[in-house]
Amino acid sequence: MRIGLLTDGGYPYATGESRLWCDRLVRGLSQHEFDLFALSRSAEQEEQGWVQLPAQVSRVRTASLWTADEDILGTHASKGPLARMVTGGGGRSYRRRERRRFTAYFTALAASVCTAGATSGEDDAAGASGGAGSGERSEDGRAGRTVVGVADAQFTDGLYGLAELAREHGGLPAALRSETAVRVLEAACRAPGTGRTVQTAAVPDFLALARELDRVLRPLSLDWYDEESLGAVDLCHATSGGAAALPGLLAKRFFGVPLLVTEHGVQLRAHYLGATDTPLSAPVRALLANFHRRLAIEVYRQAAIVTPGNTHTRRWQERCGAGQEKLRTVHPGMESGRFTALGESGDSGPDDTLVWVGRIEPAKDLIALLHAFAEVRKAEPDARLRIIGAPAQGPEGATYLAHCRALAAQLFPDEATDAHAVGDNPVSFEDIGGAEVPDLSEAYAAGGVVVLSSVVEGFPISLVEAMFCGRATVSTDVGAVVEVIGGTGLVVPPRNPRALADACLALLRDPERRARLGAAARARALELFTVEQNLAAFRGIYLELISHAPVRREADTMNTDGEPRPFATPPEAHVRGPWAASGPVPAGAADRTPRRAAEPRTVCAGVRGAGDGDV
Repeated sequence: MRIGLLTDGGYPYATGESRLWCDRLVRGLSQHEFDLFALSRSAEQEEQGWVQLPAQVSRVRTASLWTADEDILGTHASKGPLARMVTGGGGRSYRRRERRRFTAYFTALAASVCTAGATSGEDDAAGASGGAGSGERSEDGRAGRTVVGVADAQFTDGLYGLAELAREHGGLPAALRSETAVRVLEAACRAPGTGRTVQTAAVPDFLALARELDRVLRPLSLDWYDEESLGAVDLCHATSGGAAALPGLLAKRFFGVPLLVTEHGVQLRAHYLGATDTPLSAPVRALLANFHRRLAIEVYRQAAIVTPGNTHTRRWQERCGAGQEKLRTVHPGMESGRFTALGESGDSGPDDTLVWVGRIEPAKDLIALLHAFAEVRKAEPDARLRIIGAPAQGPEGATYLAHCRALAAQLFPDEATDAHAVGDNPVSFEDIGGAEVPDLSEAYAAGGVVVLSSVVEGFPISLVEAMFCGRATVSTDVGAVVEVIGGTGLVVPPRNPRALADACLALLRDPERRARLGAAARARALELFTVEQNLAAFRGIYLELISHAPVRREADTMNTDGEPRPFATPPEAHVRGPWAASGPVPAGAADRTPRRAAEPRTVCAGVRGAGDGDV
């Protein structure tokens, strides 16, 4: 089958968090053909180029989400082909009829974004105050369940209406940055029932919000939505929510292509965590949060299957309305081969050394780790701490690394054995690839206990790598840590140096316990977190989805040997009865629905069913 793989800021570019996982997926499922539809996040990412793509990648379509404002609005005389593609006409203005359609659709979208709350409990509160959310009720009447009410209907009407307008008459950026759009946003924010924070928005806030919505909605203006692009694939697989899933929503809307969404970390949660780091005002941040919440609800509602990477992500998805019947937890697969030698050696590591491996950034809370190690040194004067990793990109990472080095020098002055020896610090900061730590396996071999001290964590990759190496671990209880460890390591509360120190001391002083925990951790990792189990899960999910939405192209109904492809026609087409198809599956989006599902229900004469009339 042909898979449309939708990525945002990752594969096929050489940088990006999802790059390795996507590459393993594409290479591992070589029996399928992949079309890549990639969104890039920065000019630096595009300059790094692509990774080497396997033969089963038939084509790649790319688009930028970082393009400068003047390029989007078409004010540059020398725009590149990408800018023209995004604007769908170089930023030309719509005619009167198209302007009326844009105003109507954007008004509906803005009204839904300005409505407070996206769950039944919140919307009931808005309704009690006579707000725009009044009258919304949950589908089953219970509080806390996601609703498909007035605001959600407005959001979908506005979103898909704008997409259809862009597809028929050119891109949206010029309209989204127009005075009309700003006036619509102002009217929506001033409407009764909006939150207090939203009502404080001023003209600069409306301009900033229009700019941000233009960037978020830029995938609607791409030229991917035709029979030769997304209309030609059998299945859309979005590798994250948010912007990556938008093309998948439109492929389902325009062509009936089923949508599969994989999230190893919830995009909505990432937006919430990153909102405080932006220079945007409080009203703009609140409105963008509402938009992303509405978008997440629609993505989960339209997806045929949602595959969270862990239970922590799954809970967020359920809170945003993903039905439990759609959710399949599939842990991300990781390469275990490079850790085999260390994992099978039976070596539990040095008894006096703690090791931390990862990317140095504030979320890893190395400050708490250093204070915890100070407590460890009081009990075990010969203990050492090796911090192995590089700082996060940007000035923030370098600043944080410098701060950690300064704190380590303050807490642990260089020590010398006698008056003629050179002092040595018990804390070292090292990079992978040097003489002492040539590769990742050597990094984990450097310590008897691997420590994770994060305050924010999604799926802890370094923890799984330590488990492959057969190392005992001490971790903070954040993200999916407990799910990954599963009783094979010690877990302590975050931001608690005393508890972290006690757990590290307990394992440093007990080599036999370290060996038992390390062996159990390796067995658990090999069972749950390998590339093989990940590929097996998605191989089955692809077949399940395509069995409900058979391929449409006649050329794809036969393989190279002239044999019928699996699921090229619905299985019920081979069964005698009124629902059986009498010929080959005709072209068209409706053909993705099995024949029997499209047939009207027949009721025996004289029998009245629930909701049926007399027959």
